[in-house]
Amino acid sequence: MEEFIGKLPAMDLMRSEQMTFVQFIIPVESAHRAVSYLGEVGLVQFRDLNAEKSPFQRTFVNQVKRCAEMSRKLRFFKDQVGKAGIKSPENPVVQPDVVLEEVEIQLVEHEHELTEMNSNSERLRQSYNELLEYKMVLQEAGSFLFSGKNHPVAEERELDETAYSNDYVETASLLEKEMRPGASEQSGLNYVSGIICQTKVLIFERMLFRATRGNMLFNQAPANEGIMDPVTSEMVEKVVFMVYFSGEQARKKIRKICEAFGANCYPVPDDITKQRQMTSEVLSRLSELEATLDAGIRHRNSALSSMSLHLPKWTNLVRREKAVYDTLNMLNFDVTKKCLVGEGWCPIFAKAKIQEVLQRATYDSNSQVGIIFHTMDAVESPPTFFRMNKFTNAYQEIVDAYGVARYQEANPAVYTVVTFPFLFAVMFGDWGHGICLLLGALVLIARESKLSNKKLGSFMEMLFGGRYVLLLMSLFSIYCGLIYNEFFSVPFHIFGRSAYKCRDTTCSDARSAGLIKYRDPYPFGVDPSWRGSRSELPFLNSLKMKMSILLGVTQMNLGIILSYFNARYFESSLDIRYQFVPQMIFLNSLFGYLSLLIVIKWCTGSQADLYHVMIYMFLSPTDDLGENQLFWGQRPLQILLLLLALIAVPWMLFPKPFILKRLHIERFQGRTYGVLGISEMDVEAEPDSARALQHHEDFNFSEVFVHQMIHSIEFVLGAVSNTASYLRLWALSLAHSELSTVFYEKVLLLAWGYDNAIIRLVGLAVFAFATAFILLMMETLSAFLHALRLHWVEFQNKFYHGDGYKFKPFSFALLNDDDE
Repeated sequence: MEEFIGKLPAMDLMRSEQMTFVQFIIPVESAHRAVSYLGEVGLVQFRDLNAEKSPFQRTFVNQVKRCAEMSRKLRFFKDQVGKAGIKSPENPVVQPDVVLEEVEIQLVEHEHELTEMNSNSERLRQSYNELLEYKMVLQEAGSFLFSGKNHPVAEERELDETAYSNDYVETASLLEKEMRPGASEQSGLNYVSGIICQTKVLIFERMLFRATRGNMLFNQAPANEGIMDPVTSEMVEKVVFMVYFSGEQARKKIRKICEAFGANCYPVPDDITKQRQMTSEVLSRLSELEATLDAGIRHRNSALSSMSLHLPKWTNLVRREKAVYDTLNMLNFDVTKKCLVGEGWCPIFAKAKIQEVLQRATYDSNSQVGIIFHTMDAVESPPTFFRMNKFTNAYQEIVDAYGVARYQEANPAVYTVVTFPFLFAVMFGDWGHGICLLLGALVLIARESKLSNKKLGSFMEMLFGGRYVLLLMSLFSIYCGLIYNEFFSVPFHIFGRSAYKCRDTTCSDARSAGLIKYRDPYPFGVDPSWRGSRSELPFLNSLKMKMSILLGVTQMNLGIILSYFNARYFESSLDIRYQFVPQMIFLNSLFGYLSLLIVIKWCTGSQADLYHVMIYMFLSPTDDLGENQLFWGQRPLQILLLLLALIAVPWMLFPKPFILKRLHIERFQGRTYGVLGISEMDVEAEPDSARALQHHEDFNFSEVFVHQMIHSIEFVLGAVSNTASYLRLWALSLAHSELSTVFYEKVLLLAWGYDNAIIRLVGLAVFAFATAFILLMMETLSAFLHALRLHWVEFQNKFYHGDGYKFKPFSFALLNDDDE
């Protein structure tokens, strides 16, 4: 057996890639090029040797600041391009390589040019807005003055004094004075005209009334066009106003209130001829300014368009350079300050490629000294690295969401690729719903290249990332739906006729009574005659419940078998003898035996009560089974299995801690002087060294024993609870089937029973809505989460530690993906 297993070919995904700890000694003149080349390879995870230093104390902090400043300028350019509505080219032209210093100079020039254009545009827009406001004030205020001289009562309104304080009642109304002939000339009536935001006009009017004690008249009219804010580029609605008042003090108060509210005041002459002359001057200046503004916008847009062609390349270059300098900051200078020393992890298969890249960096930088690259011993555990593709990546993410695999530990994703979508399909089995999911998955896969370059919402991004999971889930759902013989809850005679027929003509409407079996069983799946019969629910419940137990026991056994392969790989014979063997005996003595009884009952057609068999196996193991006996020798076998299960519990609990204690004593026996020979100075000098760890190593028997006891109790209780947990496969399958039946019979068939076309359309719409949002979305999510639980808890807790950490190499490709 051992020889056969040893000859099996290695699986790429079964265990993480073998990693090695390496050290780089790089001359200063070739450091930047070497790290840049390693970023293109993307197979080295650097270790931060300056973790105790702050970012501002590191060697290349000035270069990082420069890159950050260039990134800020590039974001500014990108915002300006977006505001201008200029689309970046989908296929940018191939440009020659540029140096960071050249890009920095160009960015400074472009920023200065763009800032100057923006400030000039803002000044021109401000002048244009002022002239536009003046034009509207002249138009509206002229109508106020003209109507005030000819029809003073028709156009003006008096503020309601009851809305204000009674302190102003004795003051003569300005409106009464104005309506008397010659009132303006006799009393020195003046006015102020201007424009204000529509949102402030009510508060503005009330403030004017209170400041002048009611001695004013306020006229307003909405502006006939909006004003563009030069800063936010938003259209602002404004109102033209004219305030009539008397006295110099009132003028000062009104001017201050206008300044406080941001109202712009413009002079309006009394003479209608001067008004027309001024309006024509304003219009001519407006046309000139508009032409100037358009020319400036065209010039700015052409500059932004040419800039947008270079933005992707510049952004990529700056992002890469910043990443290179951030990585160089993780390296340490040696004593001579002529070399940089770096440490990190890399896969063993990449060593030759890394060596070749470092030699190329030395040659390209014209360095007289080569880069030293060699392996080292490391105390800490290596990172975990699996080579993924777009199909297996989603399944690995499902496993990693629970915990990253310990280095060289068996990877559950190998089996999750099949078991996860299959267990989902057991709960979701309906080949009509499966076809709907399949169409959705195929659409996502067909548009893969387009959608991968687009920014999607959180839900769509999650759906797109799991498109291949959805594909297998839909295919397995079709398969399980064919087994259940359900198409939107409707059975079909796909694989031939039913195995049952009526005994005579009187049972033509019968569902169960009067039916006899006249031919071989239905070749594949559930016989259509069970659908709608009185015994449908008991039959399907029994089938799905027993199937759930069989699937659960099989998957839990797979998990325990994987724990054997883990122990064998790490050469831990203790785990094989005192963990794997008793666990297999305990689980299969009870629930493996139950699975055997289920299969025998299906094959023999026995009427034995398995509940009774399993309960009295514990309560009365020596009693006669009677009619519940399924095979010869069942009672002594049950007694033997029960004894084996009882023996397996102390087998798991006691031997391993005592053997570990004996091994620890033997390991350090006679080595007292060797341990004491390590001085405290050596330990302080190398606090992370293997010698220091050995010096501080201590074996705590009570802690080991308690840990083993917890593990044993957890397994014994988990064997029962996990098996019961797999019954969710039956429960959710039943719920999905019953919901689908209710929507079909109580909605679609009920509506189809009417001759009214509107009722039929409404019923069809309700059925489609319920199917799409409840059965295809909510039920899919529910089955997905339950399948996730079965893998994370019931399957992975048998062998998976999940306390490792991911391999995160310095890679330009990963950098681009993260920043998009």
